Amino acid sequence: MAPERGRVTGIGGVFLKAEDPPALLAWYRKALGIETGETSYTTFEWRDAKDPERVGSTTWSLFEADTDYFGPEDQRAMVNYRVDDLDAALERLRDAGADVDERIEEYEYGRFGWASDPEGNRFELWEPPTGR
Repeated sequence: MAPERGRVTGIGGVFLKAEDPPALLAWYRKALGIETGETSYTTFEWRDAKDPERVGSTTWSLFEADTDYFGPEDQRAMVNYRVDDLDAALERLRDAGADVDERIEEYEYGRFGWASDPEGNRFELWEPPTGR
């Protein structure tokens, strides 16, 4: 039997709101050694345990405090989940009664969709391009 599609395969990113992104970046750099260069994000690369030739990544990023990207104003963080099939994952969420954003965005680095859990926490789904 083939594995069910639309499953989370890892964490694609962790996003935080910041009142003063440059100051908070400086704090994370000093406190935890997170290097972001001149941007408000960094990407941690890793290798798939089952296929070490396959390189993956997890992004850590700060957003302005007034962003509406996270959904509800009081939501301070958002998780991006890597999925094996975005369309199947969104269908599973609809079947589970989740509030699913109908918008899907596509870029050279993958496809994105959004939903909220039963407590209103918005999250992002990312289907990386084949081989990533």
